[in-house]
Amino acid sequence: MHEILMSLLAGLIVGIIFTLIKLPIPAPPVFSAICGIFGVWAGMKIVQLFF
Repeated sequence: MHEILMSLLAGLIVGIIFTLIKLPIPAPPVFSAICGIFGVWAGMKIVQLFF
């Protein structure tokens, strides 16, 4: 849980900094891209579970 909170905090800080200096956010802006990232993570977990 600690890793999740630290990742969320780091993401928030990066998002704030990038917005303040008017840079594009380094994250996929569309829901389908986020689903793709989730799919990669889910695939990794399935392989770890069964292999």
